[in-house]
Amino acid sequence: MLLFPVWGSILFCLLTGFLPVVGMEPAGGARSGSEPTPDPDPDPLLSPSASNCSQLTLKLEFSTKVVEHEYIVAFTGYFSARARSHYISSAIRNTRDQDLEWHIVPRENPASDFPSDFELVHIRQASPSSLLTLEDHPYIKRVTPQRKVFRTLKYFPCKFALRGTQSWQSSRPFRRTSLSLGSGFWHATGRHSSRRLLRAIPRQVAQILQADVLWQMGHTGSGVKVAVFDTGLSEKHPHFKNVKERTNWTNEKTLDDGLGHGTFVAGVIASMRECQGFAPDSELHIFRVFTNNQVSYTSWFLDAFNYAILKKIDVLNLSIGGPDFMDHPFVDKVWELTANRVIMVSAIGNDGPLYGTLNNPADQMDVIGVGGIDFEDNIARFSSRGMTTWELPGGYGRVKPDIVTYGSGVRGSGMKEGCRSLSGTSVASPVVAGAVTLLASTVLNRELVNPASMKQALIASARRLPGVNMFEQGHGKLDLIRAYQILNSYRPQASLSPSYIDLTECPYMWPYCSQPIYYGGMPTIVNVTILNGMGVTGRIVDKPIWQPYLPQNGDHIDVAVSYSPVLWPWAGYLAVSISVAKKAASWEGIAQGHVMVTVASPAENDSEVGGELTSTVKLPIKVKIVPTPPRSKRVLWDQYHNLRYPPGYFPRDNLRMKNDPLDWNGDHIHTNFRDMYQHLRSMGYFVEVLGAPITCFDASQYGAFTNTRTECGERRRPDITLSMFLVKAQQWWMPDTGGANVPALNDLISVWGMAFGDGLYEGDFTLADHDMYYASGCSIARFPEDGIVIAKNLKDQGLEVLKQETAVVEGVPILGLYQTPSEGGGRIALYGDSNCIDDSHRQKDCFWLLDALLQYTSYSMTPPSLSHSHSRVAPPAGTDRLLPQRLEGNHLYRYSKVLEAHLGDPKPRPLPACPHLSWAKPQPVNETAPSNLWKHQKLLSVDLDKVALPNVRAYRPQVRPLSPGESGAWDIPGGIMPGHYNQEVGQTIPVFAFLGAMVVLSFFVVQLTKAKNKPKRRKPRVKRPTYLQQQQQTTMGKNPTV
Repeated sequence: MLLFPVWGSILFCLLTGFLPVVGMEPAGGARSGSEPTPDPDPDPLLSPSASNCSQLTLKLEFSTKVVEHEYIVAFTGYFSARARSHYISSAIRNTRDQDLEWHIVPRENPASDFPSDFELVHIRQASPSSLLTLEDHPYIKRVTPQRKVFRTLKYFPCKFALRGTQSWQSSRPFRRTSLSLGSGFWHATGRHSSRRLLRAIPRQVAQILQADVLWQMGHTGSGVKVAVFDTGLSEKHPHFKNVKERTNWTNEKTLDDGLGHGTFVAGVIASMRECQGFAPDSELHIFRVFTNNQVSYTSWFLDAFNYAILKKIDVLNLSIGGPDFMDHPFVDKVWELTANRVIMVSAIGNDGPLYGTLNNPADQMDVIGVGGIDFEDNIARFSSRGMTTWELPGGYGRVKPDIVTYGSGVRGSGMKEGCRSLSGTSVASPVVAGAVTLLASTVLNRELVNPASMKQALIASARRLPGVNMFEQGHGKLDLIRAYQILNSYRPQASLSPSYIDLTECPYMWPYCSQPIYYGGMPTIVNVTILNGMGVTGRIVDKPIWQPYLPQNGDHIDVAVSYSPVLWPWAGYLAVSISVAKKAASWEGIAQGHVMVTVASPAENDSEVGGELTSTVKLPIKVKIVPTPPRSKRVLWDQYHNLRYPPGYFPRDNLRMKNDPLDWNGDHIHTNFRDMYQHLRSMGYFVEVLGAPITCFDASQYGAFTNTRTECGERRRPDITLSMFLVKAQQWWMPDTGGANVPALNDLISVWGMAFGDGLYEGDFTLADHDMYYASGCSIARFPEDGIVIAKNLKDQGLEVLKQETAVVEGVPILGLYQTPSEGGGRIALYGDSNCIDDSHRQKDCFWLLDALLQYTSYSMTPPSLSHSHSRVAPPAGTDRLLPQRLEGNHLYRYSKVLEAHLGDPKPRPLPACPHLSWAKPQPVNETAPSNLWKHQKLLSVDLDKVALPNVRAYRPQVRPLSPGESGAWDIPGGIMPGHYNQEVGQTIPVFAFLGAMVVLSFFVVQLTKAKNKPKRRKPRVKRPTYLQQQQQTTMGKNPTV
């Protein structure tokens, strides 16, 4: 029973009354971030230089398109320009296409004189078959279209940036974009606001993270090469003293920054004055990859990446990202960069608070993915959340971000001079990049510093934020000093992320901790990342070992482990499947054990040929087991047949989302259906995830089965009854299927005489006293005559899209309820839209309807508000209507698990075998398990309490008075850092402080002595007032005695 919008739909199947039929088979089976925008838009638009205010709101808008006739031809290695041209000519001759016109597009940039692994080719009259033929050449790896990205930056003046309220809209276009936000997005900072505002000189983010402690030790980033891929940097900017090289990769003849974003990022990393950066003495390499018209191309990035490898860059900041983890040229180059010891730091994206919205390349294992927090240590609303989704549907996502740090109102360099404040994960990313640069400069043996060892130090030292789960904060908040301690005590080793699995620890281990496990349930899969600090490549020795703790009932759980055959670059995966043993079917309690993994890597500096370094790590596991719940309370979510972008072009479910047309959330119960999952859990349901074909589970154990984006060709199972919320959408381009894949859904439910139509409807209505919104949903075209059908008056959105006309259609069938006639048969519910349970663009939730339909399908309890509704109509026969058909020329078979290419219509693939996990043979240990798994884990057993910082002179740099209009920031004359500036004055400060204290003490001693030696004076008599004396004489008749 699921809802799905315009194009993305969910099939929710509720199972009751049928037993499984043995042997049944299927019949056949660029990048972006979203930025919040001020509301309303201010009229004036100012450039960064047009306003004196130090705090601006930055609004970014992006779009992308494929460049017509231009293709990136990737080679298997680096070749000269002449060799590349020869290989392409040979490949094109092999196509035997005489009409093919082509030429190599010249690329004039600093990398042009060096060998390259790709070429940009302009090809006319190219057919898909011709392009595929090019890939048959032995030296050509891949042919992909060239992409063009447009970016728009708008700066708003202070009065808008400081506005206290702001609207939020999450839209995620499918292009790779910059990830910065205006500081105006953030709400009031909270309990520490007053103290910060009263400071005469505000602290900068570098001081807040205690970078000045390392500066005073003489570490300022010297000798570390850091690259900034952005919009360039002005030559004579006063904030930078060690700009080693500025390169231009665009088609403009300038190296300067005309937008200000690149200057800001560079300032956070390496500014030497005013708004100080972390590493002012680092070698700054500026890569200008965006034009002043805010345009970039994939090929520009690839050339710039190659040049970064050639220049032996140590740290690279990339404040851009997007959902396309299958942008092969880009992702392959990222792997190559990290394999060459380049530590890449990237923003995870601004698509929060929705889960499953991590951007690439920050979601890669070898990249440090950074999320944003404010100065109150609250997770930024805009910061993207995990899990990673490119592992779906075959398994489960990994923990990301890696760490979080300040991304709210961070001060950085202005485009020409001065400082300004911005917010966003692209602000948090250079904070970490600057910290990494500073940390790298503190290590004497630079060979120990690599992408894995640096990430190990950062995540092992991070401070966990209370009340926040791991898909929001990763391993916690950046702690620069603790990272320094670990990195300077580091020995090459392997480690795990997360370092333990505790299904009882909430909220950090959400969603694992939100539901106990039980016998007969689908295995719980935890995807662990292996970080290999010993070398760029490695392997797992023998097999991981499962050791249950007998005193803690470890023998009550079974564990299966799969892993990367090769750890490259610097990382791999360890997929742990956890299930309950049969003997614990009725048992309740806590079970514990651990998995032992040994990693080996070639010894790079070993004189002995074939020498290896090895490291053994332990993964503790702790779970809560409960007796198997009743069938009516078990819901099965089908992840196996889920389709989304990438790899294919699958539209999302709401046609109103024109700037975000592709569905890239993965439709998982822990991402864009998180609220639905939480609701079902609160109602007592247990939700499991199916990662195999629908013939591979026992339907008699479940009360409901949910399926998103059903693929055509899957055979119907007589033991399944259904409840669905589905839709159909018109297309503006050629998607591989509609958002709901209606033809496949109709295939699945046709056995019961049901079908969805090709209409597309939208509108508000009331159902059972609940306000509802139908967002690009479809209608029910056919339904059994003895069923219950509810209809509403809705707008014809298809007519609006195609002809820009508005019309209201009366009596659109949107909800159907049906009891199958067979003895013990189940019940079916259909609903034509799922936006009301999808977190992506939900306007009004319909969880009440979800509850009602679950009650109907599980217990045959028909809600009176539906069965006796005045909106009930006769079920449509629909025999005279044509049902929706898939567009001709679609490529659904390329991504489908049940379809394969065939002349004419695709045909079903052979039925895949059901996967069988290889359960590890337990090696029990009779010892007590650790009680606190988190604190028990330490990187290489480094005890931070025993790693003391060297003695540091406690002094602060002198600060000159601020001139009118200048921002209040630390300003070091001459651009020298505190550890080097005015050491003579710094050494005299303690002397003056001591003398001053002695003077004050002497003053108080003198005053106390005087007070003790002063003679006492007699207390004078008080003379009675005259009027009292007269009164006494009158009453007593005589004078008073004096």
